[in-house]
Amino acid sequence: MSFPKKGKSFPNGGRGGRSDFSIDDHAFALKIASALKSELRDRNSRAKLVAGWTGANERTVKNWILGRYAPCGRHLVVLAQHSDQVLNTILIMAGRENLLAAQKIEDLRQRVLELADVMGKTDG
Repeated sequence: MSFPKKGKSFPNGGRGGRSDFSIDDHAFALKIASALKSELRDRNSRAKLVAGWTGANERTVKNWILGRYAPCGRHLVVLAQHSDQVLNTILIMAGRENLLAAQKIEDLRQRVLELADVMGKTDG
């Protein structure tokens, strides 16, 4: 005997209900760890700095940096606010590299404007 189906089902979005994201938890943790190490390689107290950003325990942060565990969602968002490397890693994993290029173009545009401003002041 089976129960009758009731209620609504979720649409599969044209992908058969599957996501294109195919990375396991350990690989995800290692990618975030790599981004953190890259961003903070010149810092002596990396764990203290990141703990200060996120409010997480230093031991927890050390585990993130070692790639043993990945930060939870809210900590990941805070890390992305403070670390361009973490943000870039997230965008790459999400398949949104186009946003990286757009940011680089905007950064270059700002530098050109600043340079033009400096050059204008030295000419006058």
